[in-house]
Formats: sequence, C-alpha cells, structure tokens
Amino acid sequence: MKKALSAQEMYVRSVKRTDHKVRFWRVVLCIAFFAAWEWCTRREIIDSFIFSSPSKLARCFQTLLTSEGLAGHIGITLYETLASFLLVIGISLIFAVLLWRSRTLSRILEPYMVMLNSLPKSALAPLLIVWLGANYKTIILTGISVAVFGSVMSLYTGFLEVDTEKIKLIETLNGTKRDALYKVVLPANIPNLFSIMKVNIGLCLVGVIIGEFIAARQGLGYLIIYGSQVFKMDWVILSILILCIIAMGLYLLLDMVEKMYQKKI
Repeated sequence: MKKALSAQEMYVRSVKRTDHKVRFWRVVLCIAFFAAWEWCTRREIIDSFIFSSPSKLARCFQTLLTSEGLAGHIGITLYETLASFLLVIGISLIFAVLLWRSRTLSRILEPYMVMLNSLPKSALAPLLIVWLGANYKTIILTGISVAVFGSVMSLYTGFLEVDTEKIKLIETLNGTKRDALYKVVLPANIPNLFSIMKVNIGLCLVGVIIGEFIAARQGLGYLIIYGSQVFKMDWVILSILILCIIAMGLYLLLDMVEKMYQKKI
C-alpha cells in the first residue's frame, strides 16, 4: 500500500507543480512570440526591413559574430556593466554607513541626494564625456551615476529600519556603534541589499548603454547607434535582444546567489 502523503509533502509537491507550470508557460509564450513575429514578416503583415524577423536575426548574429567581432562588443558592454555595478555596491555601502553613523551628516546631505537621484542621468553623460574624455572609464562612470544615488538612499533607509531594541541591547552591554553595525545592521539588511543589487544591475546596464550611445566605438550601445544611422535595423534589434538576454542572465545569477545564501542561514 502507498504511504499517505503528509500535509507538508502535499504542499511541497503543489509548489513544485506550480513552478513547473510557470516555467512551461514562460517557454510557450517566448516561442509563440517569435513564431508570430516570423509569420507576420513572411506574410508581409509587418515590414521585415523595419522590424526584422527571427530568421534574419539568426543570420545577422552569425555574420556579426564572424566578421564584425560581436563577441568583443558583448564582452566590452558586459565588462563595463559589471565594473559599474560592483563600484555602485561598494560606494553605496560606504556612504550608507557614513550617513547611518552621523545623523547630522545625513540631514545635511539628504536633500542633495534626493536632487541628484531625481536628475535625468542622460543629461550627465555628455558633460562627463567632455570633462573626462570618450573612453571606457567615462562610460563606467555614467553607469555608476544612474544607480548610485538611489542605491545609497535605499540602503540608508534600510539601516534606519533595523530593530532599535537590538541596537539598544548592544549599547547596554557596552557595545560600540561598530558592534551594532557588524552584528545587527548589516546582517539585517542583507535581504535588502540583494533587492537593491537586482535593481542596480539593470540600471548600470542602462547607464552603460547611454554612455556607449554618445562616446563608444565598441559595445552593444555603439552597434545600436551605428546600425540606426546606416539603416541596418537587424543590427539594432539583435543588439537589443542581446541586451535583454544579458539583463535577464545577470538578474538570474543574483537570484541564484540570494537563494544559496538563504539556504545557508
């Protein structure tokens, strides 16, 4: 006789079935979208010159990969994105800690942080290029400028929302602010940090592409601008699709790291 399933086992199976269903429909929707796109271009419902098609993009990918150094363009954009992302996380942690340690400093800087976060970052890119020159360092700085101010504010807000009773307990036991930071504030904000990182990875990619639009001679942003100027729309759409894949891949990588961390605690 089969052993009766417990409520917990039934729940776990239900969750797994739901996960499988979600993955299945994601794949179905993706395949349906590309199939409908190809069908519409073959039936001339949409203009394949303007909107391209999956089959044309596949041929374009092969051509760019072999003759135009597509792998190098992808590598440059990926490097600039990861560099700006890591710098944003480091800068955000440093500034959030400084603001948390000094309420006076936070009150002084808060309106400026809000102002800089609200500033359209695309307006900064031309200035940065004039000041620093058209090079990969400027593009990385553009990526940082898009994400860093909001990241600092979000992380600092998370620091302030930590249970004050735990901090008072450390102070009662003659602990210092440093003890409170390392034993309470930072551990409590690791989930918040992962959430901020998931947002920042996309913002850094956007900032890098903005910089590549204006100053680069390599990278996917350069391919998009150059392709639009010479009416090679296959290059433009293919570069956009690759950017989508990069963004999704980096997000999933961070999500995997977060799940690994959650299993350890």
